[in-house]
Amino acid sequence: MRFSVYQESHIGGRKNNQDRMGYSFTRDALLLLLADGMGGHIQGEMAASIAMQTIGSLFQQSASPYVKKPERFLEDSFFAAHREIHRYRAINNLPETPRTTIVACLIQHNSALWAHCGDSRLYWMRNGQILARTRDHSRIETLIAQGKVDPSERDTHPDRNKLFNCLGAPNLPIVEISRRASMQAGDVMLLCSDGLWSVLPDHVLAHRLHSSTIVRAVPELISTATGIAGKSSDNVTALALMWESSDSVLNSANTITTHTLPVGSVTTTIQAPLHADPEKADAFNDNEIERAIDEIRGAIEKSSRITSKS
Repeated sequence: MRFSVYQESHIGGRKNNQDRMGYSFTRDALLLLLADGMGGHIQGEMAASIAMQTIGSLFQQSASPYVKKPERFLEDSFFAAHREIHRYRAINNLPETPRTTIVACLIQHNSALWAHCGDSRLYWMRNGQILARTRDHSRIETLIAQGKVDPSERDTHPDRNKLFNCLGAPNLPIVEISRRASMQAGDVMLLCSDGLWSVLPDHVLAHRLHSSTIVRAVPELISTATGIAGKSSDNVTALALMWESSDSVLNSANTITTHTLPVGSVTTTIQAPLHADPEKADAFNDNEIERAIDEIRGAIEKSSRITSKS
């Protein structure tokens, strides 16, 4: 695999940043993750962190060096993160369960697959055009799909911020999984929180990411969004990837080439420990999930003692 990747987050006008982002890759698989803790509930930042750590840990367990059943991996890891958030509430005797949206993209063998819960988005772009994007799990999108509301009301409708799906809710999340997408050189994947897409139209995101490198475009987009929103700005977070062909002669300082990595090695920006026995990753069942989760519980419980409850 050859790709460039860049991520950045800005607190905006909020007291704390509840967005989380990160990526992990082996020789043959790449996972992009972004979570947005829900501010309408307590400790949204912990829900986002737990989701990142849980899914990141399970990827490190399962990608040896690639994920054998990617659709099942995405669904199982989302459910595992949901359970861990509920466990965190029980351990800490919280009056309610923290909640987070989540979007993930798994790329291997030149094929991309993504999943999401909530309104954190993924955009798949090629030559400045949006080939696909996730549909928000929100009341307004449901009304538009039912033909009850015109799409022009997306930005003004009173139900535009109401979500019906996330991790940490009382009911099990609905994990929406895409079809597999064939990647071409120059394709861009953008994962972002609503602090970005709710301020900047889709065509602006596509144009900026086409006319500039992701290393330049992402900071510019975040700066523009926070500038427009001003003091009322939400947390703004973006994680972008540009796919490159294996025979490309261009090799910038930001290009990552994975074919030389040894089997079993993992590079990650997600704070999650490696699974103790990667050879068992093929048996990706509930018992394996629970064993992998056990490894991160200590870190989660330790971090909870130093995390603000505001």
